[in-house]
Amino acid sequence: MGKLKENLAELGNGCSLPVSLEVIGERWCFMILRASFNGIFHFEDFLSEIGIARNILANRLTRLVEAGIMTRRPCDHDKRKVEYRLTEKGSDLLVSIVAIRQWGEKWETGVPSNPVLADAQDRKPIGQISLRAHDDRVLGMQDLCWIDESELREHDARASDDRDQMNVRHLKEIGETSAA
Repeated sequence: MGKLKENLAELGNGCSLPVSLEVIGERWCFMILRASFNGIFHFEDFLSEIGIARNILANRLTRLVEAGIMTRRPCDHDKRKVEYRLTEKGSDLLVSIVAIRQWGEKWETGVPSNPVLADAQDRKPIGQISLRAHDDRVLGMQDLCWIDESELREHDARASDDRDQMNVRHLKEIGETSAA
């Protein structure tokens, strides 16, 4: 099989990137997400913290709620107010937001942002977000390739067969040892 590439002409068919960008690929959505990660939950607080127009904020919050990235619910302490909270789906975007921030620090501003994002346990700055192999090696573009899903299933099936054969041999060895 020759080099496999993404079919860029058919990005809508099976590729999650255009679908994802449709939901969050706009500046204000990222700013709302960043504010949410920083503990902002109320409409008025979003307005004052990120300097967004009221109508744009309402539109983007509605979009994020409809996409399941945020929930909208009455406040516990004041049922007249609502709060917007990240769902598990929304919380999973943290890595993407941090990676984009780190990219901006390296290539756009040239300086680390302040405050610095740190590990709460030891209060040291987090490391660079990176692509990692199954064995935790850091990967660069030269280390990547596209493979067809059928090839992946075939590889997984062979690996499973190899493990099964190894287990059978191990059980035979145990049986032979205990019979002796």
